[in-house]
Amino acid sequence: MNYKEITDLIKLVNKTNLAEVKLKDKDFEISIRTSNFQGKSTQVVQSGASPIMQMPPATPAPAAPAPTPAPVAKKEPVAESTEGLLEVRSPIVGTFYRSSAPDKPPYAKVGDSIEKGATVCVVEAMKLFNEIESEVSGTIVKVMVEDAAPVEYDQVLFLVDPS
Repeated sequence: MNYKEITDLIKLVNKTNLAEVKLKDKDFEISIRTSNFQGKSTQVVQSGASPIMQMPPATPAPAAPAPTPAPVAKKEPVAESTEGLLEVRSPIVGTFYRSSAPDKPPYAKVGDSIEKGATVCVVEAMKLFNEIESEVSGTIVKVMVEDAAPVEYDQVLFLVDPS
């Protein structure tokens, strides 16, 4: 599941009367609790092997909301095979987008030649879309972040071959 799918799921759960939703898939698991959650035993409805949804108790009582923090993409360690490659890093924390709009082509993709100062992506921070410019010239070898994924300060976004 990517970041956008998770945020869409959270929005959908908030619009319902569900108290808790749990999804499990191989090595991925997420649990979302709403203000309807009381911590009492609940009825489990299971569809196939996954996902599992828990329905709210029959008589919901007011409870303090238990917000679930959104997952943040972790910095992936750069493999040893990246010797000689240059990195384009995020100068800010935010959400990574490869293009300026969903219907627009990406600024840069694998195989593209880029020059120093060329816009390679945008990072949204606090509702502002910041164009990220390359500090290196070369050919993009790998995009290190999925579109619409959260990024941290100084996280590697692209690997570039300078030759």
